[in-house]
Amino acid sequence: MKKGTWMRTLVCGLLAMLVAVNVAYAKDSKKDAEKHYPNASRSEPKSDLTNAGDQKALQAAIDAVNSGDDAKAQEAAQKVIDSSKSKYAQGIALQVLANTKFNAGDYKGAIADYQKLLALNSLPNDAHFDSWYNMINAYVGDEQYQKAGEELKKWRAEGKRETPDSYALEGNIDYRMEKYPEAIEAIKKAQSMTDQPKESWNSILMASYNAAGQSGQAAGVIDQQLAKNPNDKKTIQNALVIYSQSNENEKAEKLLDREHSQGLLTDENDYVTAAKIYARVGQQADNNGDKIALKGATVLQEGITKGAVKPTLENYKLLGDAYMIGNDHAKALEAYAKAAPLATNGDIDYTRAQVLGAEQEFAQSKEVLQKAIARGVTHKGKAYLLLGKLNMGLKDSAGARAAFEQAAKDPETASEAAENLKKVRGGK
Repeated sequence: MKKGTWMRTLVCGLLAMLVAVNVAYAKDSKKDAEKHYPNASRSEPKSDLTNAGDQKALQAAIDAVNSGDDAKAQEAAQKVIDSSKSKYAQGIALQVLANTKFNAGDYKGAIADYQKLLALNSLPNDAHFDSWYNMINAYVGDEQYQKAGEELKKWRAEGKRETPDSYALEGNIDYRMEKYPEAIEAIKKAQSMTDQPKESWNSILMASYNAAGQSGQAAGVIDQQLAKNPNDKKTIQNALVIYSQSNENEKAEKLLDREHSQGLLTDENDYVTAAKIYARVGQQADNNGDKIALKGATVLQEGITKGAVKPTLENYKLLGDAYMIGNDHAKALEAYAKAAPLATNGDIDYTRAQVLGAEQEFAQSKEVLQKAIARGVTHKGKAYLLLGKLNMGLKDSAGARAAFEQAAKDPETASEAAENLKKVRGGK
């Protein structure tokens, strides 16, 4: 499955749909009297809970859950499972164990306990089918998407219940199985069933549209979200990513301009994202691309000056790259010069040497390049090839020949080095 980093960022919160579950009982309330599965095909079993000791132990487990003491709840529940002869008591205890494991992220453990609970078949329909639904979420958490999808269909068929959340969960599962048209259909179904659709559903919808090659549709969804929440930073970040991905460059630039002018750039991620997108848009623009890229460099430098952006290798390199796209080579060289000492090898110095060489600053370029080679470079052949060309510019034939001979040893540059050697040797 080919997805960009932006896509992973956009949907990294999808597991938040796996809402933490808790066991809580408030007897005789009107809410509890309303059955969630009134049309279920399953016949409710009668409770066989008669032992006062079991009732007390179960209540202790439930009270521990409701007070947030999961360890105590699990201990009390396990005692009931080990000692009680009541299937109802064992079912409630298994529900406590499964739910606490689910909340702790132990999805495999939760699944095992939910399976035991369902096999025991001793709880009322609400507890039985709610636990089944939680088990489906646990399968998703454990990345068992095929099984989750199968169980969701069974849950819906036997529980005779359709909810917006269950269709959103289906969309989540379909997305993760790369069934994008089905995911789109499920999310749209979920949204049609409520007048308060969750914002997280749009994340799956946009990701599915994009993965299905319908980036224009994804942009339409984010447009609607922006209209509702124009100053929400998360929505803005998602919009920038989607506009970038769908080549809606004008929209991306205008949104960045607004975000900057309204003071919505506050942390490092804001500034770095803005710089990257400005640079990308500038690189792709037919007109005024250099000016657009320079906006990114200006924004990033602002963040560094304010202290919001750390002076790291990556950030100084990004600053240099933005200035290069903006055709401000002098400032690009300044940024690269700050990045170079932070690097573990000479790659940044090699980039500096390339820029200086293009400016015909042969002597300075050679000095920087020799330092880069001494520190080690990723593409050694290319570095020696450049050194040979710089020496030619400096009328140093012997130095050029020696450099080209080194470049000829690297398969990546052997052919070009050989051609240059012919020139240095007078065509021989």
